[in-house]
Amino acid sequence: MAFRSCRVPGIKTILIHLLLCLVTFYTVYYMIGSICSGAFRLDTFDGLIPFEFNTEPSHSNPKYLVNLLSMELTYFICGLLFAALLKQWVWDYAITVTLAHVALASVVMEQFPLVWHWWLALGSGLFIMICSGQLVTHFACPDYSHPTLVAAE
Repeated sequence: MAFRSCRVPGIKTILIHLLLCLVTFYTVYYMIGSICSGAFRLDTFDGLIPFEFNTEPSHSNPKYLVNLLSMELTYFICGLLFAALLKQWVWDYAITVTLAHVALASVVMEQFPLVWHWWLALGSGLFIMICSGQLVTHFACPDYSHPTLVAAE
């Protein structure tokens, strides 16, 4: 068996795309976080908003709602932006950016996130990012051919 139509980019291209995705992810996160902070009329904008996972989960806590809404909207919008930027492999970059985000959150907060609500929000956000990005690439990039298995000749 051999792969046909599978063009894997070089390491330099992958690293540039990964850096572009990370910059896009955090730029969108801070933009949406600031908009949500204003919409929920928080007194101060927390610069640690992408990394904060210790906020007490409650529907009456506006800081928690801002954190949750910012995360989910960021993942949705970044799925669309990654599709526009990459045109393929959106799921791969989405998973890699999420793993980098978990690592950065652990470093910034100086502890590994062990709260279930943060992992639930992160997992659902990742699912949303992959679905939205892959759907856009599927319908907007008809020339993209997925690798298929064929018998070697």
